[in-house]
Amino acid sequence: MKKLMLGNEAVARGLYEAGVKLVSSYPGTPSTEVTEAVAKYDEVYAEWAPNEKVALEVALGAAIGGGRSFCGMKHVGLNVAADPLFITSYTGINGGMVIGVADDPGMHSSQNEQDSRHYARAAKLPIVEPSDSGECLEFTKLAYKYSEEFDTPFILRLNTRVSHSQSLVETSDRIEYEVKPYEKSAAKHVMMPANARGRHVVVEERLEALSKFACDCPFNKVIDNNTKLGIITSGPSFVYALEAFGDSASYLKLGLVYPFADELIKEFASKYERVIVIEELDAFIEEHCKAIGLNVEGKNLLPNIGEFSQELIAEKLLGKKAEFVSLDENIPVRPPVLCPGCPHRGIFYIFKKLGLYVSGDIGCYTLGAAAPLSAMDTTLCMGASISALHGYNKIRGEENKSVAVIGDSTFMHSGMTGLANITYNKGNSTVVIVDNSITGMTGHQQNPCTGFTLKGEPVHGIMLENIARAAGVADEHIRIVDPNNLKEVEKVLKEELNSNTPSVIICRKPCALLKYVKHNPPVSVDTDKCIGCKACMKIGCPCISIVNGKAKIDATLCVGCGLCPQMCPKDAIK
Repeated sequence: MKKLMLGNEAVARGLYEAGVKLVSSYPGTPSTEVTEAVAKYDEVYAEWAPNEKVALEVALGAAIGGGRSFCGMKHVGLNVAADPLFITSYTGINGGMVIGVADDPGMHSSQNEQDSRHYARAAKLPIVEPSDSGECLEFTKLAYKYSEEFDTPFILRLNTRVSHSQSLVETSDRIEYEVKPYEKSAAKHVMMPANARGRHVVVEERLEALSKFACDCPFNKVIDNNTKLGIITSGPSFVYALEAFGDSASYLKLGLVYPFADELIKEFASKYERVIVIEELDAFIEEHCKAIGLNVEGKNLLPNIGEFSQELIAEKLLGKKAEFVSLDENIPVRPPVLCPGCPHRGIFYIFKKLGLYVSGDIGCYTLGAAAPLSAMDTTLCMGASISALHGYNKIRGEENKSVAVIGDSTFMHSGMTGLANITYNKGNSTVVIVDNSITGMTGHQQNPCTGFTLKGEPVHGIMLENIARAAGVADEHIRIVDPNNLKEVEKVLKEELNSNTPSVIICRKPCALLKYVKHNPPVSVDTDKCIGCKACMKIGCPCISIVNGKAKIDATLCVGCGLCPQMCPKDAIK
């Protein structure tokens, strides 16, 4: 059957058809939908892990146990999973294993641009890169075949455009693979130094075998159009190049990006007067081509920042500018905002009102950094808010005017150890956990606190206050507040900031977009009482605007959260 699929859906279909038994992932745009889609297949056990390191370790354990497994994450998640990633190269697998990573050129939803191909080279693991949804399915299935043949995990590199664009795929039936017998082998699986030395030899031998395989494998493709120009490319850059150049160039499309197919690359380059390497982000392929003595061009013509497009390729390499643009360049930018009724909005207003230093984290609440709230000093990486606040306060001694803010899912991901570090090392910092009962920013995924698994099965949800207690925070300094009650939030914050002891404030209210949340009727403005002071505008609610000098509330957006009436000095909002 042929059908249109998102790249992420096609990967999930590939997992299903390849007989995968287990999937463990942590949500992160642009990779999230792979795991959400595969969870719909009853034949596949799928779960959300607390973080990417755990997900990879679960998948590796399943593969060693003889079943085909997968774990998925975005590029920054691979940083979290780096420790087990490097070990998988040494231990090898038993059942096939694929590690999916989605890069985000252009930083549509990420705090950095990162080229995950470097991880493959550093860990000495093979990495494949599809160009469209059809290859997402095909490469996923092939990766399992060769994962078992070479006794190694394969990395499947996606990116935002491949993950979230649709193209035609051809589906087939699932093939069930029996779980392979497990054979005890400490020399292979117990990575103490004496065993690891022997396994490193195996890693190098495997890499050499994979390099030979790369020269004649189903992932790589040559399109010879009898031209003077040859283009070496991979992933979506192949599609952009093909659209820009058509049959006026010949192409070496590298689906298996690492290890490099040296002989294939040399043979291809020898046929053309000019060779250009087209690849997003770093000069990964280009630098290797030069290292093996080839005269190629690439980053001297193309940027190493941001994502490519067919228009960019045509402009930079052919001098052709697009005749049409889809939008007027003078249209003002519409920045992202916290949703109407977001339970995070009030806490950031109080942070700003009190003039606090706010050590931030990754999630919806990162938008607390935007005007008019402007209440975030740092956002580093998942879980860093708590650890970084401890370091800040050890240097500056400002425990009474600084906080860390972190979400429930992020706290479970990597915030717990930071809290333990504060209590163990005699810190007095205040940690604010904004608990909206879901993993919000990536689209409402369950987490260990919500009481439900990925497949919707009810479980005992972990209580954040119990973790805080176990981490060493005293009962009387674990406070639970309604974030929409501004007076209560301000009072509790002041008390804990001046307590001279570690404290945790849990702002508990579910995300306004959850289906089970029942909203209040919208509020309205009494224009006779409104003096146009704009105090209500300080919370950055998209429902509120100023019309003819008076506040106006959009009833189609307002969910009656009750924040703006608390802001009005004239009681004009009811």
